[in-house]
Amino acid sequence: MASSGLALTMAATTATAAPEQTQALPNVDVSAATAEALAAIVTTPSVSVPADVSWSVDSVAAEATPAPEPEPDPAPEPVADRTPAVSRSVERPEVASATAEAGATAEAGATAEASAPAETPAPSSSASASAVVDYARQFLGTPYVWGGTTPAGFDCSGFTSYVFAQFGVSLPRTSAAQANIGTKVSAAEARPGDLVTWPGHVGIYTGNGNNIAARQPGTPLTEGPIYNSNPTFIRVM
Repeated sequence: MASSGLALTMAATTATAAPEQTQALPNVDVSAATAEALAAIVTTPSVSVPADVSWSVDSVAAEATPAPEPEPDPAPEPVADRTPAVSRSVERPEVASATAEAGATAEAGATAEASAPAETPAPSSSASASAVVDYARQFLGTPYVWGGTTPAGFDCSGFTSYVFAQFGVSLPRTSAAQANIGTKVSAAEARPGDLVTWPGHVGIYTGNGNNIAARQPGTPLTEGPIYNSNPTFIRVM
């Protein structure tokens, strides 16, 4: 060991006596090294490895297991639809049946109404006496029927009582009874709409010496001259 430094070289040989290769360590000043450091330097070998040395590592079979996929997020809960469902495509049998019956009834009523003869419209009860004449004229040609009181057939008093009833005036059923009601007026004062009567007959005065009346069997309702020379005029409106 020299005071200027110590160079140690250790060589290792292989079991096959391969040529040694040594490498000199650099000069190190160990004058200040401790005893422990020096011991470490001395005992630490320098290993040389032959240039043609080879080594191998046993292959290890390894199998990679992929990490499990994360659990999917839970599906959102469905939102309840609180709107009441209304289906019009299918009706309950009883509703459909009732609807069909109502439609059939309405159709039958419309057919019956169309086929039925139109009723004679009644004028207002506040109409003037002359309006009575206009209303009475629409029945001209109605056949004479003994005891008749409808547009299907009239006798004289049946005709007058029917017409005045449409104006709210109730007359007795017979010509004799009708001759004793209302207010009697002279021929000069008579006006259209007054009753004109004589024994066994009654009609409605239409002016200018004419009247409209159911005269006798076989003769339809007619408007014409008063054929009695001494009639009585009675105002009932």
